[in-house]
Amino acid sequence: MSISSERPVTAEQVNAALVALGVEPAAGPEARPEGPHEEHRLHLLGCLLAKTELEIAAATRLTEEEEIEDVLETMLGWSEQIGPDPGLSVNVLTNRLHRTAMQVAPDAEELPPGREASFAAAMTAVYALSAQVHADRGDVEGTRRALGGAEEALIDILQGMHDLRAAIGDVAGLEDEEG
Repeated sequence: MSISSERPVTAEQVNAALVALGVEPAAGPEARPEGPHEEHRLHLLGCLLAKTELEIAAATRLTEEEEIEDVLETMLGWSEQIGPDPGLSVNVLTNRLHRTAMQVAPDAEELPPGREASFAAAMTAVYALSAQVHADRGDVEGTRRALGGAEEALIDILQGMHDLRAAIGDVAGLEDEEG
């Protein structure tokens, strides 16, 4: 599977796109008068990604019906860019889910229960996608490992939700419903 049939975008091209969008990246002229270097490429791509996500968030209407239309329009553009390769799509989605998990829980130390459940939800999706990729390749052991990770993450989701309910006093209500 090839990530892109085109040449990768250079650090200089990404920096130029950021400047054109009015974003002054850390690798800009003040910080790096000699210009961006290829070792800054991923950092610059992260800046461009953040700018893109902020633009999408600002452009998305916040009424339920229109928001769905806006999300679908964004997805149409995304799909056109990714193309018909389902492997590439899964690769991009997995990468996004990893970033989401890291953004939800940038510090693995003692997270509040809602953030812990959110981190685990993103990781459940990563493991489930990984399990399917392994299964598609006929890799039974890889599939088992990924499913094990997904199951552990599901437990963490339930534990985080339970802990959050306990924090707001809903646990007694749950015990009454079960009994």
